[in-house]
Amino acid sequence: MTPPGPAALRLTLALCLLTVARSHADHGPGLPEEEEERGDDTATVTTGEDEGDPEDLEVFYPTRQWQPLLPGRAVPAGSHVRLNLQTGEREAKLQDEEPGPHRPKERRQGPRLGKMDLGPGAYTSQDLKHALARFKEGLELGTPKDDQARRAEVRRRFRPIEELKREFEALNLHLETDLQIMVRLIDKFNSSGATLGDKVAALKDLEYYVHQVDNARDLLTFGGLQLVMGELNSTEPVLKEHAAFVLGAALSSNPKVQVEAIEGGALQKLLLLLATEQPLAVKKKALFALSSLLRHFPHAQLRFLKLGGLQALRNLARDEATRVLAVRVVTLLHDLLAEKLSAEEEASASEVGAEAREKAAQYARVPLVAGLVEQGWCAVVAGLLGRQPDHDPREKVLRALGLLLDFCRDAYRHDSGLGATLARLRDEYSRLAARERRRDRRDGDREVEEEEEEEEAGYFQEMLSTIRLLLRRLD
Repeated sequence: MTPPGPAALRLTLALCLLTVARSHADHGPGLPEEEEERGDDTATVTTGEDEGDPEDLEVFYPTRQWQPLLPGRAVPAGSHVRLNLQTGEREAKLQDEEPGPHRPKERRQGPRLGKMDLGPGAYTSQDLKHALARFKEGLELGTPKDDQARRAEVRRRFRPIEELKREFEALNLHLETDLQIMVRLIDKFNSSGATLGDKVAALKDLEYYVHQVDNARDLLTFGGLQLVMGELNSTEPVLKEHAAFVLGAALSSNPKVQVEAIEGGALQKLLLLLATEQPLAVKKKALFALSSLLRHFPHAQLRFLKLGGLQALRNLARDEATRVLAVRVVTLLHDLLAEKLSAEEEASASEVGAEAREKAAQYARVPLVAGLVEQGWCAVVAGLLGRQPDHDPREKVLRALGLLLDFCRDAYRHDSGLGATLARLRDEYSRLAARERRRDRRDGDREVEEEEEEEEAGYFQEMLSTIRLLLRRLD
């Protein structure tokens, strides 16, 4: 048998390529389309997509003429690619446009894109990579002149932040936290060049901030509370006064600060101010700080009794120079006694937790009632009632008498002055209550006056009921 010639071999190879290309086209859209074999011993293929990664390949720019396609070059979509069987090289060119209805249709995947600019001024893959990197860094594509113009426009419309900060600082508009303000006030107070007026102003401002629980704890954290307590021993009365005021504000309903103050010796310093010769303003603020330290703090109350606090307060209540503080002293003792009795009553309930029992146990260790009786507070409170011309102080003393009556019953029964004072007050409040009930009302203001009189009548009637109850309990 005669072996096939070169022409037959080329024809056989072309048929094989055509069969393979058609088998790939049958797998679905998006795969390369194969055209019919041409008469010049070549096989042509219309590419549906680039071969390889376009970012890693050099772009091939096809024309209307066949050009050799070197390995490693990216072919744009829609190009014709053929294998030249005579030379054995791959060639590519732009797809021929066939007029009429028989023009081949391009198969594309995804949304239709615009016409690709393949001219000499088009961007290469390296250009696109560089532009993307600059875009990620927040840079705009443009000439240096454009950048300079844009920056000049920004500088014209907006001022630098440093300039704004300087202006705000000049106007004292820079914002500070409460902690920063308190630190600045303490530094101002502790400055070697601070005058007496500067220190007083710093303490006044500090008192405003430490009313808040968190601020008072911050004052303790950076050592400001210790500095304030140290000023209770100052030689300047005005510094003692304002230091005690700051301390009382920081101690109010703040257990953590109360504990630190009692351990720092604040109780002894306050009692010393109350027991020694001091201006009335100093003693007022010291009594305020003492009240804030003792309230709801059984441990401090126990220390107070051991240090002779009841004796110091009794002398304060009897002294004519400090008589205006007597009602405040009685109010403090009334509140301390009410705390103790309330804790004991709460612990006696059928269902009570461990916390309530521990609280009652702490108050049980405070011998407040025995101390009041031994120090003669029964007579002190009874004597205050007759010296109060106003209704509010009378109410506070009457409340204290009501709590002490169970412990001072024998002393009160033999106190003729107390009985006479209660009888006089009973007659006075009976007249006040009756007068308000009989008061003629004006026609135009009838409704308003009725509301006001009912409120006042209720108050005086309550006072009258309290006095009558005390008289019955003394009988």
